Amino acid sequence: MSKKTPDVERIALLREQFSQQYGVEAELVVQAPGRVNLIGEHTDYNDGYVLPIAIDRSALVAAARRTDRTVRLRTLDFGDQVAFSLDDVRYDERHRWSNYQRGVTDELLKLGVELPGIDVLITSDVPVASGLSSSAALEVSMAVVWQTLVGFELPRPELALLCQRAENNFVGVNCGIMDQFISALGAENAALLIDCRSLDYQSVSLPGGVAVVVMDTNKARGLADSAYNTRRSECEEGVALLREHLPGIRALRDVPLAEFERYAEGLPDNVRRRCRHVVTEDARTLEGVQALSEGDAVTFGRLMDASHVSLRDDYEVSCAELDAMVEAAWGTPGVIGARMTGGGFGGCAVALVEQGLAQAFSERVAQAYQRAVDLVPNLYVCTAKMGAQVVA
Repeated sequence: MSKKTPDVERIALLREQFSQQYGVEAELVVQAPGRVNLIGEHTDYNDGYVLPIAIDRSALVAAARRTDRTVRLRTLDFGDQVAFSLDDVRYDERHRWSNYQRGVTDELLKLGVELPGIDVLITSDVPVASGLSSSAALEVSMAVVWQTLVGFELPRPELALLCQRAENNFVGVNCGIMDQFISALGAENAALLIDCRSLDYQSVSLPGGVAVVVMDTNKARGLADSAYNTRRSECEEGVALLREHLPGIRALRDVPLAEFERYAEGLPDNVRRRCRHVVTEDARTLEGVQALSEGDAVTFGRLMDASHVSLRDDYEVSCAELDAMVEAAWGTPGVIGARMTGGGFGGCAVALVEQGLAQAFSERVAQAYQRAVDLVPNLYVCTAKMGAQVVA
């Protein structure tokens, strides 16, 4: 089990360290959460639906204005520091952690926003490289710092899109919109249904008496990038082939399940299975939203289980470690549903668990997983939190 330091202590420590390191008081502290996706996997780049929550693990950023055009960045987590000029914002190969803040700054400058120099101190308890969107938390927190200090108008969906551009264009990671969107717009005790085509969204309350447990396999996601590109091209091939029968479709989200089943036999085997996952996953996500709106955690858990099977067998992005974690969860008292989450080939799984059994569940799953694969996992009992906000 991984213990969490209360946010009030983290904020107080950050303000104290800011004063010590910069010799002035921080003007503000911004908090932006990481996320876990409950259902809707590999649907985002197919114009589909996702259902993430913002978790109670977050990036914290303290800042104060300067009188020049220098941005000084320091991180408590790595004990490192770097500075750059607002007149020369470049990618930094040596201090790669700073490129999230640089990228957001660069995108704002492209919009013509007048930015002052600032001093910044950063800390985060979102686990890095585990699929919980530590990078989005850093980007969104920096964007809200700039917005609060400068006062420019930018609605939260557009702020999320700006942070996505920073990661795509400056950091060089071809992520979808979900991570930045939920970090900016998350809701307390609720998931967020996001339509990845229109960016329409709605808050979906979580049932009472349940907890979300994030289960980090501690298996690095070594194949995720190449598999992502392959799966994406297979989905695009499927759309091109299905368009011969369904000329109006733009993406797999446009293909009704009944129509897919009607024409699926004409697709190559691997393309058929990839498309079947996406079409059925979109259907599961919308059915899951309906179940949650009715307070039906059991049905939602069943859909999570089916999602994992589909990701494992049809989309083939699971791995031995993720399967072992999910199977351990399925066999432990208190579980309502469990699945891998994220890109796959390592990283995290997620479970919906009876709240009163969440701690015991986590301990038993960790033990079972370690026996199965000889890796020590990290498990986090999480609650759904608000998106980015000024907290001090």
